[in-house]
Amino acid sequence: MNLKSMTLPELTAVLKELGQPAFRAKQVYTWLHRGVRAYDEMTNLPKSLRDTLAREYPICAPQVVRRQESARDGTIKYLWELSDGNCVETVLMRYHYGNTVCISTEVGCRMGCAFCASTIGGLVRRLEPYEMLDEVLFTQVDSGLPISHIVLMGIGEPLDNFDNVMRFLELVNSPEGMNISMRHISLSTCGLVPKIDELAKRKLQLTLSVSLHAPNDEVRDRIMPVNKAYPSEELLAACRRYYQATSRRISFEYAMIDGVNDRPEDAKELLRRLKGLPAHFNLIPLNHVEESPLKPSTRAAVAAFQKTLEDGGVTATVRRTLGGDIDASCGQLRRKYNQSQKRYRSPTHHYQSF
Repeated sequence: MNLKSMTLPELTAVLKELGQPAFRAKQVYTWLHRGVRAYDEMTNLPKSLRDTLAREYPICAPQVVRRQESARDGTIKYLWELSDGNCVETVLMRYHYGNTVCISTEVGCRMGCAFCASTIGGLVRRLEPYEMLDEVLFTQVDSGLPISHIVLMGIGEPLDNFDNVMRFLELVNSPEGMNISMRHISLSTCGLVPKIDELAKRKLQLTLSVSLHAPNDEVRDRIMPVNKAYPSEELLAACRRYYQATSRRISFEYAMIDGVNDRPEDAKELLRRLKGLPAHFNLIPLNHVEESPLKPSTRAAVAAFQKTLEDGGVTATVRRTLGGDIDASCGQLRRKYNQSQKRYRSPTHHYQSF
């Protein structure tokens, strides 16, 4: 296991086997969670220990392949190359309350959502905990901006990489590390019902964001293949169980797609189906993907949809579009880079294997 994927007690055990006192582990842990690229940067460690760690546990820091910064709002999008040559995206967004980083949890995705560039090419592999942590750390190092919030909404389905994501959350929440509060973390899922139930048992104080995107199964089946495995009725029942277990309000992500899911009648159907469940709707202007025929809703349609939800007692906000002058849509930058390099890898999974 990579040292950066270890908890402090696990790292302490490794250092103990190397004949080091317990305080050395905390020193190493602190350095790793600052985003160092080499053990020689750990100036308070003996050189002999630095040499041993470099030999036995090399630091595999990602490299910036592409960096795009929006002239409009300062959003920065990174394409990171990992140690095996695969690439993932990370986006830094600036808000009045702090700086949020949107991270990827997988290389590619097997969910097959019709409106998402991330799933083109399928799933290559799942990210390790340290690789997700590196997205946060090195975005902070490169930008020079302190990260206060994290959203797991980049490439990949977080709950399809459940164990590694749970370990990442433990690490990034560690008081000896970045110490980012769970209440400052949002985790997005397209609706893997068994994993939502498993997450509920952990009673984490993060925000669960459910990618709903449709008022019923007929529409959701067409744009989200996962719905055929876990129909929306099962998904909404899992959301109710999640709220009962955690007392945390669900945030529903809803991409506004012209002529598909954006009528006032669709909003009214959602109100009926979600009755009694504390919820918030995040209405997302669709980012156009070249390979998809789907188009974004008009501003008037979004406004009417929002009003219908709010008139029905459900809070709804329209997500502010950030990075509109760069490849801000999830998966776009990686897809373009892979096309230019002719480096698409064969997917290892397909959504039918849920």
